[in-house]
Amino acid sequence: MLFFTHSLFPATRHHTQKFFKISYYNPTTGTFALGWDDIFFVFYWIIVFTGVRCGVIDYALIPTAARLGVDGRKKRIRFAEQAWILIYPTASWCTGMYILYNSDYWLDLHALWRNWPVREMDGLAKWYYLVQFAFWLQQIVVVNIEERRKDYAQMFTHHVITCALIFASYGYHQTRVGTLILCLMDVVDLFLPLAKMLKYLKFGLPCDITFGIFMVTWFIARHVFYGWVCWSVYAHIPQEIRYGCYKGSVETLQGPLPVPNDWDHLTQPFRDPEGLVCWNNNTKWAFLGGLLALQVVLLIWFTMILKVAYKVLSGQSAEDVRSDDEDEEDEKEDIIEKAHMCVEPQAFLEKDVLSTETNMTFQTSAKKGNHTPNGSRPPSKRRNENGHSSGVNLLAHSDRKDLLGRIGCDKGVE
Repeated sequence: MLFFTHSLFPATRHHTQKFFKISYYNPTTGTFALGWDDIFFVFYWIIVFTGVRCGVIDYALIPTAARLGVDGRKKRIRFAEQAWILIYPTASWCTGMYILYNSDYWLDLHALWRNWPVREMDGLAKWYYLVQFAFWLQQIVVVNIEERRKDYAQMFTHHVITCALIFASYGYHQTRVGTLILCLMDVVDLFLPLAKMLKYLKFGLPCDITFGIFMVTWFIARHVFYGWVCWSVYAHIPQEIRYGCYKGSVETLQGPLPVPNDWDHLTQPFRDPEGLVCWNNNTKWAFLGGLLALQVVLLIWFTMILKVAYKVLSGQSAEDVRSDDEDEEDEKEDIIEKAHMCVEPQAFLEKDVLSTETNMTFQTSAKKGNHTPNGSRPPSKRRNENGHSSGVNLLAHSDRKDLLGRIGCDKGVE
């Protein structure tokens, strides 16, 4: 609707262009300032991600999963979700790395803070940062509409902290370090969804190798390099940033000025592109606290990953709770489909077949196959079989830890 309004009614473009184009262009410098109108662009991309995600998953990735031989509706949906998760981080990581490589702070942590505040950004850098903000806001919606998993609390907390850090760093002109951290996060997401997809495709060895790369990449990017960035916030900012307040555009910048004794100056960076923006020790610790809170969530996840890896590599079996649920759901779908195809309609058929009771039963004049004489289905053997692998089961999680279902490569006993 916005697009057609923008196209068909030129008089409205003064307002609608905020949704499609980044705002605050400075023709003198060829760069873009920051301001409140940027929220319209973020809102537009939240809608874009929601629509594109649904369309790509429903009409491209789920049919692709079926053609590749992924069995069961729920497994195809989850394969498609992982494929989408792989597509976006690949594009965003490549874009972020291009921005980093062509910047003046490439491989120089001191340069992240130099000449602060940098009031304006290159067009691509601003577009990238706002689109990333929109994506992570949309992920908060996604984690609440998808089937809720046991690591929901960690995922929701991670997304909220990420969005808060992106928003605050954007307003306080710390997008250089923000771009670096986003790249460190995205590189890990190149391997975990790929490993999960290989699991669904039953490629055991490639899945194990990919999962191993994922673990190494996670540790290096999210704990070693990320730790260096946190240390730089603590040690390098006092060396590079002159504490105080600044105001004005990039051409008329004034400061450092004394920090006002009020709360209004804290929100001015988000409301006025040329308003007061201040930095002091309290601001530094506020940002560092957010970064360390995110690191705590990442450490909790990594501890879970190590426990699952150790458990499987030591020869123990991982309880495949989620896989059992998927198998049971797929078996029910198969029963319903076969019943409608092969059995004469009867009044009791739909009621019994669609029953959610544990001992699902149905009566039919056709052959009962593997069913017991009274029509009840014997318990699935999958529940008692121990999967064994050189990797970790992507679909499994133990009852005590939630992320275990999202990692690993258990080939299992089919």
